[in-house]
Amino acid sequence: MTLTKLHKILEAGGAVVLPTETVYGLFAKALDETAVNHVYQLKKRPRDKAMNLNVSSLADIEHFSQNPPFFLEKVYNSFMPGPLTIILNANDNVPFWVNSGKKTVGFRLPKHEKTLQLIKETGPLIGPSANISGDSSGKNFQEIMAQFPSFLEGLADDSALTGIDSTILDLSGNKARILRQGAITKEAILEKVPEIQFEEDEYA
Repeated sequence: MTLTKLHKILEAGGAVVLPTETVYGLFAKALDETAVNHVYQLKKRPRDKAMNLNVSSLADIEHFSQNPPFFLEKVYNSFMPGPLTIILNANDNVPFWVNSGKKTVGFRLPKHEKTLQLIKETGPLIGPSANISGDSSGKNFQEIMAQFPSFLEGLADDSALTGIDSTILDLSGNKARILRQGAITKEAILEKVPEIQFEEDEYA
């Protein structure tokens, strides 16, 4: 499917399946409450489980966060776009239907040229993994589409996927925590950003 058609679907409040560099995501406009609720329904996802914001720049991250660590720009320049999700303190620009009213919000910049282009064109998107909640993350486009209603559209690019989840790095507190070990290791983060201090019991 063409990017033009996918763009129109997103702008109309629909959801689309798009590749990242890890797995496929189910994307919709983050600032559209109806679109976000639609994704929750498609995935059968618990409503109290927050969504991340898929953005296209450091300026976007700064627009939706507050009290960032002084090394945020260094983390961004070192690993984003890429398989890293960062958790920061949310500000009032983050709608409650995205982060379920929590004090924090996650940010992701997918390293897939076409997906990132759509994010730039349409504004921030939610993009949880394209699967039914609780199932394994999807790497095969046809299998994913078979799980959902036939009216769902998407962009197939199985060859772009590593299948390895993004690392989730929590930078909302005094010390960093890795909430999920993925493609980017703690050592790799410290090599690029030695200023980061981690909690003692985090992943190696």
